[in-house]
Amino acid sequence: MKATFQPLSFVLMVFVTTETNAQLRTSKYEAGANIGTYIYQGDLTPSRFGSFKTMRPGLGLYGTRYLNSSWGIRANLSFAGLRGNDAKYNTPAYRQQRNFNFRTPVLEFSAVAVWKPFADNYLKEGKGTLSPYLFAGAGFSLLRVRRDASNFNADYFAEEPDVIAGLATDLARRTPRLLPVIPVGGGIQYGLTDQWFLHLETTYRYSFSDYIDGFSRAANPQRKDKYYNISIGATFKFGKSNSWKCPPVR
Repeated sequence: MKATFQPLSFVLMVFVTTETNAQLRTSKYEAGANIGTYIYQGDLTPSRFGSFKTMRPGLGLYGTRYLNSSWGIRANLSFAGLRGNDAKYNTPAYRQQRNFNFRTPVLEFSAVAVWKPFADNYLKEGKGTLSPYLFAGAGFSLLRVRRDASNFNADYFAEEPDVIAGLATDLARRTPRLLPVIPVGGGIQYGLTDQWFLHLETTYRYSFSDYIDGFSRAANPQRKDKYYNISIGATFKFGKSNSWKCPPVR
């Protein structure tokens, strides 16, 4: 019995050691690019989901350093535009009379922490695999806001002095050039090969300003302006797959 137990114990020990030291094959470094559409969300759109009628294109570049199989740090550089226009909407009716509009280019820098919640369930990340991920971080955007209130119908708002006074206040205030943002979002990545991946993601930016569109007091000073994007892109993982060893069982 003892002679039988010893070989069995040896086989089990080898099996457990192999499993507990299994390597999660994924590159520590990756870089990529994406294209998509940027959507403004603020005073010049009646929809809580943003101004789909004035979407603008955008391009993004990024690089990621993974700390382990689940967590990484990603640096992003984005080039895009934002636009809003009251005249695009017939309801509520006052928007056709207020007729505010704006546009701005956006150059955004950010750093985010990336989390792959199911990474530890895969022994290999490569061709044919799907990998969802979430991220959040901080950054800033460089803006050059061009606002226009030249078609504002003052007669229509004659009985709303707060709007007229608010417009005067807005036009006297400088628009932001450097805008702090908090980007949060998520996506899903699909492996074309062991090194090339496609991804679909969305990023929502919380801001600390109600003047991305150039207007606040004459519109809705209680709500900050925001923007987000939906993009598709490609990622390249450098070199051969690196490995992350699972912690040994003690």
